[in-house]
Amino acid sequence: MKLRVAIVATALLAAAPLFAQAPAGWKMRVDRSMNASDPDAAGASTFVKNGAGFRATNPKAAVYWNPKDVASGSYTLKGKFTLIKDSGYEEYYGLVFGGSGLEGAAQNYLYFLITDNGTFLIKRRTGDTSTQTVFPKTANAVIKKPAAGGTSVNELEVRVKPDKIDFVINGTVVHSMPKSGDVAKTDGIYGIRINHHLEVQVDGFGVTKM
Repeated sequence: MKLRVAIVATALLAAAPLFAQAPAGWKMRVDRSMNASDPDAAGASTFVKNGAGFRATNPKAAVYWNPKDVASGSYTLKGKFTLIKDSGYEEYYGLVFGGSGLEGAAQNYLYFLITDNGTFLIKRRTGDTSTQTVFPKTANAVIKKPAAGGTSVNELEVRVKPDKIDFVINGTVVHSMPKSGDVAKTDGIYGIRINHHLEVQVDGFGVTKM
């Protein structure tokens, strides 16, 4: 399986309101691939209301958020992610939190993502193309890989506490770390990141105070 991750080598497209059928108030920021060996697919990334949740169809990587969705202090952010179809590539998707400046060159956010090969990662995005690895790609058996039909369902949580953060997949804490350094800033906008070549349903997305 060829590794295709469009997290690091990307270029900015301006954030903009989504088209008419998107949930009211939501915005997107698309990251075009700058890697010739890892090109985007044709077409525009879309994010629409689907049932009780949202459906993202991503020929290009994108972050989706509503500016009113801001969390601070101690909180739990969660979402259930259904990979609709296995793309055949290792592309990541999951939660964004602690965000600020998402529409400009000074964008800043943390993200906790999984992929179909059963690994997860944690990174911080700073600026148009800069990322810092908080926790590298790591395999964990609790991550459900796609079944024969190419579909998998995984529930992600970020539990922000006064002095630490727990990262949870399907009810199991897969990593904990002190709330310092690259993860000291957890107050801010929360949202969703879906990399290119993916179609993902997101349900139960939101924050609860701890």
